[in-house]
Amino acid sequence: MSTKTLMSVEEYLHTTFDGADREYLDGEVIERNMGNKSHSAVQGEFFFQFRLQRNRTGLIALPELRHRLGERRFRIPDIAVFEGEPATEIPELPPLVAIEILSPDDRIGYIIPKLEEYRAWGVKHIWIADPEDRKFFTYSEDGLHEASELTLAGFGITITKAEIFGA
Repeated sequence: MSTKTLMSVEEYLHTTFDGADREYLDGEVIERNMGNKSHSAVQGEFFFQFRLQRNRTGLIALPELRHRLGERRFRIPDIAVFEGEPATEIPELPPLVAIEILSPDDRIGYIIPKLEEYRAWGVKHIWIADPEDRKFFTYSEDGLHEASELTLAGFGITITKAEIFGA
């Protein structure tokens, strides 16, 4: 379960947290659900798939990077994919793709507002992977939809369940 702590933006930006980094939403530091082995393996596979394509596409995948969505809002996608190197250490422009990998304790009431915030911020592709059920989802203005594969047609990238979850 997540816990909340109050602090200023300056404190947040200069704090190193034990374990996983935390998000910052309007003065509250939000603990993220810790991933398990399955979460970590799926995160690694997504990173690997994009790393294989980096020279051809110019896309750069970065795991667990803080993003500044607003003056007092920081989110941390499990994987963020950029068209080239981000201009700042804490990106203030949306990535091309934000990937969230569900942890066993993640609840829909937590994840949907986060996905909506990514969408409103301008993330073009929002992907969700569920290691437990071995499913992909996409999120757009039409809501959450199950997907058989994840694609970036303009870059010639298609990621299959077998590539991420194994055979």
